[in-house]
Amino acid sequence: MGQSITRKIIQQHLKEGEPKAGFPVAVGIDQTLTQDATGTMAYLQFEAMGINRIRTELSVSYVDHNTLQNGFENADDHRFLQSFASKYGLYFSKPGNGICHQVHLERFGVPGRTLLGSDSHTPTGGGIGMLAVGAGGLDVALAMAGQPFHLTMPKVVNIRLSGSLKPFVSAKDVILEILRRLTVKGGVGKIMEYSGPGVASLDVPERATIANMGAELGATTSIFPSDEKTRIFLKAQDRESSWIPLAADPDAAYDETLEIDLSGLEPMIARPHMPDQVVRVADLAGTRVQQVAMGSCTNSSFRDLSVISQMLKGKRVHPEVSVALAPGSRQVVRTLMDRGEWQAIVDSGIRILENVCGPCIGMGFSPCSNAVSLRTFNRNFEGRSGTKTAGVYLCSPETAAAAALTGVITDPRTLGASVKPPALPDRFPVDDAMILPPSADPGKVEVLRGPNIKPLPVKEPLPGSLSGGILLKVGDHITTDHIMPAGAKILPLRSNVPALAEFVFEAVDPTFAKRAKAAGGGFIVGGVNYGQGSSREHAALAPMFLGVTAVITKSFARIHLANLINFGIVPLTFVNEADYDRIEQSDEVEIDVTGLKAGSEGAALTLKNKTKRFDASLTHSLSARDIALIRAGGALAYAKRSS
Repeated sequence: MGQSITRKIIQQHLKEGEPKAGFPVAVGIDQTLTQDATGTMAYLQFEAMGINRIRTELSVSYVDHNTLQNGFENADDHRFLQSFASKYGLYFSKPGNGICHQVHLERFGVPGRTLLGSDSHTPTGGGIGMLAVGAGGLDVALAMAGQPFHLTMPKVVNIRLSGSLKPFVSAKDVILEILRRLTVKGGVGKIMEYSGPGVASLDVPERATIANMGAELGATTSIFPSDEKTRIFLKAQDRESSWIPLAADPDAAYDETLEIDLSGLEPMIARPHMPDQVVRVADLAGTRVQQVAMGSCTNSSFRDLSVISQMLKGKRVHPEVSVALAPGSRQVVRTLMDRGEWQAIVDSGIRILENVCGPCIGMGFSPCSNAVSLRTFNRNFEGRSGTKTAGVYLCSPETAAAAALTGVITDPRTLGASVKPPALPDRFPVDDAMILPPSADPGKVEVLRGPNIKPLPVKEPLPGSLSGGILLKVGDHITTDHIMPAGAKILPLRSNVPALAEFVFEAVDPTFAKRAKAAGGGFIVGGVNYGQGSSREHAALAPMFLGVTAVITKSFARIHLANLINFGIVPLTFVNEADYDRIEQSDEVEIDVTGLKAGSEGAALTLKNKTKRFDASLTHSLSARDIALIRAGGALAYAKRSS
């Protein structure tokens, strides 16, 4: 039986285990990336291991999230990141150079390599044939230290593409259609591998868009073949030597298959407040729009902005719509300038933002109260834009540009103008002046720290019994934005856990942090897909700082589950979901964890509800290594003890 692309790469990088769905494996990591909102903590964790140089083939520190410098905190963090990279052997992409996923695709991605990034949209690299996985910062720190990445081997889903996209239908519509079919939990425990004749009709930026937003399916990652289109892209980046052909064997076996006819797709849009609330754009046509935001790591490539330029040429945006654009990289802007397409964007009346994530994580350009905001981004969680009352809709660049011109949600096919998907240039304008290499003399480099960078919190080893109150009970699909909000007010505190912890669950219950500290810690109860969304480990680290010892849910999202384990918080699930309904906030409970171990026997635990006087059966999916990490007080304590 032949192998899929996924299994080929995993087999080549396998360090431990058997690559069989549901079994624990450890995979060697070739490259890592961080961004500034997660990077400072990852590098503090790396420092704590006492290693003087990274042990990966390549690691890059990007600054693209936390760039609003309205105080010393962000500027100090950027200085720390630059000095750390110089000393420890990383490349450093300066603020304004571009969004990490776009720049990594352009300048560093290599087909067949493994990439671990402290950002949930790291799977963007799958567009170039990488096995690229998002993870918490501590997992990335461990990878930089030369340790493999541990995970449960996912199922591999074959998404077969046929046909080709029609005018005004783009890659964003492909992934929105998949989200419509599978939902935000449809990819949990799975890798999405694309194949079929339709793949050849998509260039690398289009593939990257689809792979990027596979994170919203809950998928471990997504991956495309490395073919002639990949070679052409890398050649245009002066990196043809990095190209290798990579495809599944003709008789490759998959766990599931999904068929998508690209020719049958039409413009799609996700309604508030979940990426899977997808309908046809035509179904919402005429809805008044107050804001349009274009860019983000999902849709800020040259291909996307060229289409926007064509649609805006000779026109001005609607006077009642606030429109902004955040390009993906300096290279994208320079390419548009060289081709004479940048002028149309500037002349249209669009606000030009930095080459950063920006509005996608609530860092500026928040909508007005009760606004309808169309965004080419990847997430539309309630309040993520910075305005809780706004309704954020996710759409393609074509649909966004149409709304910017007309002031209402508009099927771009009805505008009448023709748009030609651009061919990639033979050579992109390559300028790596804002990517700084590490120092050739690291012994002379001093790592510079501002006063906002605080020491790492330490967790004690796991006791034999956990007891306390239910601090909070929440429902289904609680995101990391609910647990640990982003935005301009909170992101500057990412290096200061004591200050950051004051905002845990602020969007759900502003009294949570105060109550948790007063109680000396306790438990959280959640519903289905708890912790979906970003890779931010602070959504586990800050609750740990507040004394949360266990989280009990109906089910977990992958990255957050790993982050809880990494910080010594016990993740448990209800055997009988009816017990979720019986437990209430403030109930006093106790769990004996002396018998916590891997396997069916050790997975059976009992929650004793001392307030209501009933027992609830709990289970877990922890491996023997996971349990060892939790017992030690987290992955960092375990790594230091094992070294």
